[in-house]
Amino acid sequence: MTTETFSRFDAADYLTDIETAAAYLEATIAESGDDPAAIADALGAIARSGNLSELARRTGMSREGLYKALSADGNPSFATIVKVARALGLTISFYAIA
Repeated sequence: MTTETFSRFDAADYLTDIETAAAYLEATIAESGDDPAAIADALGAIARSGNLSELARRTGMSREGLYKALSADGNPSFATIVKVARALGLTISFYAIA
């Protein structure tokens, strides 16, 4: 009997461009049931897919601060979410729910 081993899945490994990252974030928001931790975690994956040091510089935050805020256990402020989204080249939009 052969035992299979799998590496841990990290969405950051598959987020190769901003369009894919935006689609991943939209899907997370749609599927998360408005869970803010899931949204922060998705932003964290997008951040990890690029140069986190550069993102930290653009947001004025430390790398460690970004890791902590954008983890599944993090609790970033809305200001942090907006700052990170903008630094990643994303924008936040609101629409009326019919």
